[in-house]
Amino acid sequence: METVELFQRLSVALAIGLLIGLERGWQAREDAEGERAAGFRTHALAALLGAVWGAISNQTGIGGAVALGLAFSAFAVAIILFRYRETAHDETFGATTVVAAMLAFALGAFTVVGDMQAAAAAGVATTGLLALKAVLHGWVQRVTWPELRSGLVLLAMTVMFLPLLPDRTVDPWRAVNPFEIWLMTIMIAVISFFGYIAIKAAGGMGGVAITGVAGGLVSSTAVTATLARLAREYCEQQRLFVAGALLASATMVVRVLAIVALTNMDLIPLLVAPFGAGAATLTAAALIFMRQAMSNSPADESFAPRNPLDLGVVLRFGLLLTSISVLARLATDVAGGAGAIGLAAVSGIADVDAITLSMARLDRAALGRQEAAVAIGVAVAVNTIAKAILTWWIGGAGPGWRMSLASALAVAAGFVALLLV
Repeated sequence: METVELFQRLSVALAIGLLIGLERGWQAREDAEGERAAGFRTHALAALLGAVWGAISNQTGIGGAVALGLAFSAFAVAIILFRYRETAHDETFGATTVVAAMLAFALGAFTVVGDMQAAAAAGVATTGLLALKAVLHGWVQRVTWPELRSGLVLLAMTVMFLPLLPDRTVDPWRAVNPFEIWLMTIMIAVISFFGYIAIKAAGGMGGVAITGVAGGLVSSTAVTATLARLAREYCEQQRLFVAGALLASATMVVRVLAIVALTNMDLIPLLVAPFGAGAATLTAAALIFMRQAMSNSPADESFAPRNPLDLGVVLRFGLLLTSISVLARLATDVAGGAGAIGLAAVSGIADVDAITLSMARLDRAALGRQEAAVAIGVAVAVNTIAKAILTWWIGGAGPGWRMSLASALAVAAGFVALLLV
């Protein structure tokens, strides 16, 4: 190793130790001198010590590697001893300082014997975790078991199950690719989970507008049904609740566009204009209704969607996506673009994500680019009109005609934009 490179690696190791030591020293800044097991200087020296032993091990082969291991063990024993005396004196418990000091030594050594950039990144991550102690502990206290379970389900879906699935079609119609279907299911689950977190962060009483936007990431239909019920109960705030439902529909349109962008970028030029026009119309109508409702105080009502990563919900979506994929392939094989559009119209009554993913995944030999875009647009339009009917049915005539008028204008604006494109 060149002398210049060695100096560079030793400098990075020292910087890592100083960074970790700065955080540890700040945490123990009120302790008296001599009462800390490891502070600012100790962590910096530990990282530099590890780097020096790493340089020695590079020069002496296998014997140097053994010596580096023994040096790390001796250092760890010393830190554990001093930390034990500190905790006994303070009558406290904690192993974070010991682990941080061991990491400083190990990262210092890795800076010399391994990847310097990776060691630096690990040092920054270590310091970040140490500094976020209060935030992480507060988050652990607030998180519920269903939320933790949902995160574990999402990780299991991604890390354990996805690599086991074959990345090829397994059915006679060449429509079912288990890897792609499960990947799309994970993507929808992630979007739903972040929508759930957004709603929880805003709070049940945080405002109908935030509920509409965040709820549109989870299920715009569920949000519409909830707000329609509230509109019936609080007649003086009908415009406000209709505005929230319209914002949910606008968010749904943007969400579908994002799904298409992640799945098939070739369709984006055909969908940006109609979807943009529809979302803009829905948003404008929502703002008008909100302006009209500003004179009245919002109803004090909470909205708490159920956890979106329930395993049953995930499996039902995967089954729905598989069914739609097969039907989309059969419809296009038998009736071409007309069959795909008809299937989209029926599917859009209840769900837009499954038909969107199916249309975006079909190859061009089965369905042309324009036909796929029209099918997705039809599904979104039907879903928008279906939510207007749902509002009329649950909320009554007042919210119903407002939602219907705005939805019809949005569909018309999208249709005109599609013709222009």
